[in-house]
Amino acid sequence: MTKALMIQGCGSNVGKSMLVAGLCRAALRRGVSVAPFKPQNMSNNAAVTADGGEIGRAQALQAMACRLPAHTDMNPVLLKPESDMGSQVVVQGRRIATVKARDYAALKPKLLEAVLESFGRLKASHDLVIVEGAGSPAEVNLRAGDIANMGFACAADVPVILAGDIDRGGVIAQVVGTQAVMDARDNAMVAGFLVNKFRGDPRLFDDGYAMIEARTGWKGFGVAPWFDGAWRLPAEDAQDLGRTGGGEGLHVVCLALSRIANFDDMDPLMQEPGVRLTMLRAGQAIPGDADVVIVPGSKSTRGDLAYLRAQGWDVDLLAHRRRGGHVLGICGGFQMLGAEVSDPEGIEGAAGADPGLGLLDVATVMTGDKRLTEVEAAHAATGAGFRGYEIHIGRTDGPDRARPFAHVDGRPEGAVSADGKVEGSYLHGMFRDDGFRAAWLGRFGAASGLSYDDGVEAALEALADHVEAHLDVAGMLAAAR
Repeated sequence: MTKALMIQGCGSNVGKSMLVAGLCRAALRRGVSVAPFKPQNMSNNAAVTADGGEIGRAQALQAMACRLPAHTDMNPVLLKPESDMGSQVVVQGRRIATVKARDYAALKPKLLEAVLESFGRLKASHDLVIVEGAGSPAEVNLRAGDIANMGFACAADVPVILAGDIDRGGVIAQVVGTQAVMDARDNAMVAGFLVNKFRGDPRLFDDGYAMIEARTGWKGFGVAPWFDGAWRLPAEDAQDLGRTGGGEGLHVVCLALSRIANFDDMDPLMQEPGVRLTMLRAGQAIPGDADVVIVPGSKSTRGDLAYLRAQGWDVDLLAHRRRGGHVLGICGGFQMLGAEVSDPEGIEGAAGADPGLGLLDVATVMTGDKRLTEVEAAHAATGAGFRGYEIHIGRTDGPDRARPFAHVDGRPEGAVSADGKVEGSYLHGMFRDDGFRAAWLGRFGAASGLSYDDGVEAALEALADHVEAHLDVAGMLAAAR
């Protein structure tokens, strides 16, 4: 019979996604047919799936660890924040509504059926399903109707291993305190704990580890040091934007918008030795030595237009253009570069229209239909072919569309200014293609020295080695039922 195991955390960003990816690859190397699963995720960094939907980027990475195509069943409920108060709700890959946070609690119990349905299909197709929780089960105020942590674990009878993050401090209180606030039924689902992100000699924590075992009565599955190779893997959480750095040479500046989406577009550039990538934060001016400025995707185009202007980046972009600099807008960033963004139906917020940045002679109208598809494209300027994906609402048109950024199935895609220095495209994932990236960098006199997918695969192997070396993987897999 198919078995399952769930990794929950004492808080957000404790490393659950990496732990699941590492365990998935470790199980695969044992000859086990394994699949990842996350009942509910909240992220604007999504991936398009083989069945034409979308899931969180972390589950797409975990699918790679299992050497499986990403599928909507791996993340049946995805929340995509559109504002501080509300999120788009995606169920089994399809947008069903936009709800305010206070209203989502009433919706959750209705979503459990879809969650269990997707989980059941994965179990029917694999020997093992490794599940990732969301947030923390210590948030007992959210326990009623929960589908992300113990609510799911109890409904699906999946044993839980609790991960604590020692890097942020207080890990003894994290684990012991979680047990203290959970009720007896939820505590009975816990098969043990582990400690993640240790820096230094793990033996220095032997006494603390023993204290957790003694206080909780739970089995310890080990102490995992900080994994240095994490920067080579696509990130999902916006907290990871600070990872960016890169080499020396071509200076590429990406605006870290407040609702930035699919920011893993920048990962290959971050790793290029001939590129210096800067993720520009709020309050920072676009530097005068920038060669290319990228306006990335956004979950709220008009909202992030206002945010961009509040930072003074609209003025900086005009100055950058006067200096002869290049600009690339991707998806929502492409929409912002035009003359206007109109949302007559209020799909992303209040109905209305806002002037764009005016760097491309195009305009965008938001529409209710959402385009989710993988594409094969050819870059118009260089002829370089690449594989990318579209994940957006809205239609963009105007005179600059006569000069496309790329061609997809013979049709023009995107737009380019008359002087060729401002470009816009709806295509995500373009820089992952080594050939396209080399051609794009070559236009600016920069060379590519990176095989990106090979690097991701090597990092997954290293992650599995890391997990095997420091955690009781055999014991964790044996705890699955």
